[in-house]
Amino acid sequence: MCRQVFGFRLAMIALATPTALVNANDGLPIRLVGAAVVVTFMTSYVLFRDWERFGPLLLRHPSLLAADTLFGALLLTAAGPDSTLAYVSVCTPLLAGLVYGWRGAAVFASLQALLLLLIHAAQEDPAPGITESALLPGLCVIAGAVGSSLRNLMLRFGAATQALTTVQARLAVTEAVSAERARLAREMHDSVAKTLHGVALAADGLTTSANADRMDPALVRQQAALVARSARRAAAESRELLADLRRESDPDEATDVLVELAARSRDFSARTGLTAVYRPTGAHAVPPVPPAVARQLLMIASEAMENAHRHAHPTRVDVSAGVHGDLLRISVYDDGRGLPPGTTLEQLRRAGHFGLVGMVERAASVGARIRIGRGGHPQGTEVRLELPLAALTTPTA
Repeated sequence: MCRQVFGFRLAMIALATPTALVNANDGLPIRLVGAAVVVTFMTSYVLFRDWERFGPLLLRHPSLLAADTLFGALLLTAAGPDSTLAYVSVCTPLLAGLVYGWRGAAVFASLQALLLLLIHAAQEDPAPGITESALLPGLCVIAGAVGSSLRNLMLRFGAATQALTTVQARLAVTEAVSAERARLAREMHDSVAKTLHGVALAADGLTTSANADRMDPALVRQQAALVARSARRAAAESRELLADLRRESDPDEATDVLVELAARSRDFSARTGLTAVYRPTGAHAVPPVPPAVARQLLMIASEAMENAHRHAHPTRVDVSAGVHGDLLRISVYDDGRGLPPGTTLEQLRRAGHFGLVGMVERAASVGARIRIGRGGHPQGTEVRLELPLAALTTPTA
């Protein structure tokens, strides 16, 4: 919104500059007008092009907008209040309302209205009427109110969007936990249940061999060993599945993602010979993460390291994780050759490269946001995963 305001200013300044230069007197006045044109136009262009970079500076220093208003007043004086430049004056209180709220809108609307009234008062031929003199100051007041109202609407919309994102993240976590429980149920059926069925068959065979008229000791020993192995395997599978279920139902059994990431980085480095360095980031401790969610986060980090080793040919991999604001952020960066320019997930899916596609799907399943690209690095690839902390807590009634 602020960028569009500066775009409108640029257009109006470009239209009004020839009139302002023609009406200015030779010598110092025309130099002052020329300087005002250059400063006002360049300031508007810089803020229009790089608002994300210079906008916070304008937010911290309202005096910059006041100085810009004075330069605009000099240009307006030379061009005349009846020129197209007069409509540029409406932009200042509108921008002040968007950036500073109703207090800033009131201050800059009053300042701009005062400047316009002074310019009209100094006009001699023809003398403007009261209605004509009050038109633009009134528009400035209205523009300030509109800017303040738009700011409040955008802030409320942002708060509503954040709340919606939090709810979606919580729902995604709940769905991930439910899906994980369903997976454990399937594994129970496909592994433990089948293994126990095999134990039963082996036991039946052992019974038949033991009750035979001519018992073969070697066959009985073989069948008994098979029963023992199958029983031990079923017990191991049961212990593993029960441990997973206990960790999910007991909050004290939540996963420490930082410890797991450090361990996986060391294991990756020892297994591949590629240097993998882990470091914690952020100023706050990472809360416990539900195992079902932690499994997805850790699988994404592991897949990112494996992709770097298989495809990027890097000299090292940097893994970091920590709390930044209200987000749990995990980053895996390699200094390899990076992704080809213009690579999209659809292209990777069609080509059969499902590693990155799988990471995106895993992130979406827990309500996290993932970014894959160069990031702020001159080369290589960074996989950055951000999960709202609100998704790790269950709201109480």
